[in-house]
Amino acid sequence: MNHTERLTRYTANFVDELARRGITDVVISPGSRSTPLAMMFTEHPSIKEWVIIDERSAAFFALGIAKQSRRAVAIVCTSGTAAANYFPAVVEAYHSRVPLIVLTADRPHELRDIGAPQAIDQIKLFGGFVKWYHEMALPEASATMLTYARNRAAQAVHNAMEENQGPVHLNLPFREPLTPDFTLDHLWDPIGEKRMEQRITSFQGKKQLSEGAISLLLRRLKEYKKGVIVCGPQTDPEFKEAVTALAEQWQIPVLADPLSQVRCGSHGKSVVIEGYDAFLRHKEIRKRLIPDFILRFGAMPVSKPYLFYVQAHGDAAQFVVENETGYRDPAGNRTEFIYADAAGLCRDLLREGKELTFDSEWLQQWQWMNEVAQKHLWSGREERVTEGEAIRALVEATPDDSCIFAANSMPIRDVDTFLKTTDKKIEILANRGVNGIDGLLSTGMGAAVSGKPVTIVAGDLSFFHDMNGLFIAKRYQLNVTILLINNNGGGIFSFLPQASEAKHFEALFGTPLDIDFRHAVFMYGGKYASAQTESEVKQLLEESYKEEGLHVIEVRTNREENASWHRKKWNAVTAEILENWG
Repeated sequence: MNHTERLTRYTANFVDELARRGITDVVISPGSRSTPLAMMFTEHPSIKEWVIIDERSAAFFALGIAKQSRRAVAIVCTSGTAAANYFPAVVEAYHSRVPLIVLTADRPHELRDIGAPQAIDQIKLFGGFVKWYHEMALPEASATMLTYARNRAAQAVHNAMEENQGPVHLNLPFREPLTPDFTLDHLWDPIGEKRMEQRITSFQGKKQLSEGAISLLLRRLKEYKKGVIVCGPQTDPEFKEAVTALAEQWQIPVLADPLSQVRCGSHGKSVVIEGYDAFLRHKEIRKRLIPDFILRFGAMPVSKPYLFYVQAHGDAAQFVVENETGYRDPAGNRTEFIYADAAGLCRDLLREGKELTFDSEWLQQWQWMNEVAQKHLWSGREERVTEGEAIRALVEATPDDSCIFAANSMPIRDVDTFLKTTDKKIEILANRGVNGIDGLLSTGMGAAVSGKPVTIVAGDLSFFHDMNGLFIAKRYQLNVTILLINNNGGGIFSFLPQASEAKHFEALFGTPLDIDFRHAVFMYGGKYASAQTESEVKQLLEESYKEEGLHVIEVRTNREENASWHRKKWNAVTAEILENWG
């Protein structure tokens, strides 16, 4: 057996096992050393390949596919700095718990540390930001080594998908020649079944509290009268119905982060409080709303006022529910962790805790404040559209069964503020693992692979930072609308103390770009339009959803005016609440 046959059979068994374990998509960035993997993935009948030139964009694109589909996605690149360009997306995947199979091709061992071109130290390149790392052996085609190749592929998928999902990294060294031979017989056949019995097989279930633990938790909660359920970012489609059913039975408020998916859908929403970010900004309101307990599901919400609220009431009993193990509590309070499937726990508490009653006036207080917030946030129309009004138009225009992918900094905060509850089925996604602005367009393009209408809400900096992501829409004719909110710089900093440092603010924080983005949109074959009013934003959005391809709708705003407009809204909310609080 010659080198080419050994290379071909080894790589074929590895790729085929990934497919058998559920990998349906691979994102490939072109390169020479990765030739065996790239060609083998492309040849496999069960795997869809996506070819993205820029490795950083490619990794975020895969992240978007995996985030939306909730399945592991493979990424392939050549050796050298190509692999290093994966780093931002790998870090985001690790912290946002998204499964990626990172496959980096490498020089063989004899070409390392001797000055060979395109050779860097790729051993454990991503450090602690992957769940598992393995350096693959050089290709061989003995029965033992083909079994090894399949077992490592199975282990990679298993490790990426088990418990808290996340990225795994396999480094694959290859010797030249690198081109596989697809004329070989039985290319995708595994070794005999007896030999394959050693393959990893996993049977996973959801964590569930015992009856005793449920009874103990309910006895604890029975001591209290004023509770708050908080829903942080998560994507479980069963959760929103389960948690709202529980809260309606107990008659306690549900503070729903936009990324919790609880604000949108056909489930009951009478106890859902979506305007809490607006009125919890006032210290006096936070002080008066004294909870006996806080029951939080998932990660910390986007809202900083909510963080202040939790910190102000550190003496309240606080429980955090995680589907798997983990510790996510930046508030620094004494917190008890409950490790159980969130939807299942809600159903168990609903079934066993029907006799629990809480203070109905407490819920009514939150509902009244929520109504006041929504009244002011959604009232009035400016002559020239503001950033908040642009999001209001998006909420109204977005079609049913669609996705909004929000940038970090101001866009996700405006989505938090202006996304009111709706019966429309809208999935809200964002890269909140490490909250960076990088990779936004590419990740949103990955979400669009599902075929659902996708609207990416981008600031001008996040748009500029990932303009290469526009190539994906052009290359694969994806239907994507981008709402580009251009305030010529970093709008979030106008709300922070740095804004008072006039001498250095613009250069270090405002960072104006002064770019006409129309040219970038046209370069990538997209359609461009600008909107001056809220009604124009809504109309242009609705028209974009009726047409195929890439559409960019730009809204130009002023950072200082935007900060002032937001503060007027928030002040009006808190003023009415404090004036009428009984």
